[in-house]
Amino acid sequence: MAAMELTKQGHACVRLAQDDRTLVIDPGGFSEEDAALGADAILVTHEHPDHFDEYRLRAAMEANPAAEIWTLRSVADRVAPAFPCRVHTVGQGDTFTAAGFEIEVHGELHAVIHPDIPRITNIGFVVDGSVFHPGDALTVPGRPVDTLLLPVHAPWNKVAEVIDYLREVAPRQAYDIHDGLLSAVAHPVYGRMLGEGGPGVGGAEHLRLAPGESTTVPAPAR
Repeated sequence: MAAMELTKQGHACVRLAQDDRTLVIDPGGFSEEDAALGADAILVTHEHPDHFDEYRLRAAMEANPAAEIWTLRSVADRVAPAFPCRVHTVGQGDTFTAAGFEIEVHGELHAVIHPDIPRITNIGFVVDGSVFHPGDALTVPGRPVDTLLLPVHAPWNKVAEVIDYLREVAPRQAYDIHDGLLSAVAHPVYGRMLGEGGPGVGGAEHLRLAPGESTTVPAPAR
């Protein structure tokens, strides 16, 4: 199986491409306006606007009449009426094929922001058994993953939790996501904490892509 190209699209949005197939996860309001354009399949982890933006989804769906969306019910209910039969509701434990990528769904709830704020639903996606995007939760997928998309900064987490999460998932490599609220001076600080000079993250290589930057990640044989 050929490697996948991983492109950071800003904040929590990433694009995965293999051969002539393109999958986009979480094209929200903090990502580029064209983040979802050209996608054959779009996955959305939850309803918060930094992960889910109706304008970006509609633009992608209208640009490609064959594009489809897989997401949880709170998002599906808002976009399905405009695109009948092209929006699919999924949840914990589901598996499906999206644009030729094999997807597993893990997780059910958003991380706790504050006890006074009701928790909403949130799901994460394992792509081709290799790349895991957890959305807004520190969900442990319960299966090995080679590449973890690591939410490094949010109102609902702290760096100690991120370190412990990286240790528990134990991927070969971790790429920062959910970093749109960080200034440029913060990235080296997080890099020291999560990298080789930090308190120890189980041997995972900690990496960061700037918005628009790409790399390749291995895809295991099926």
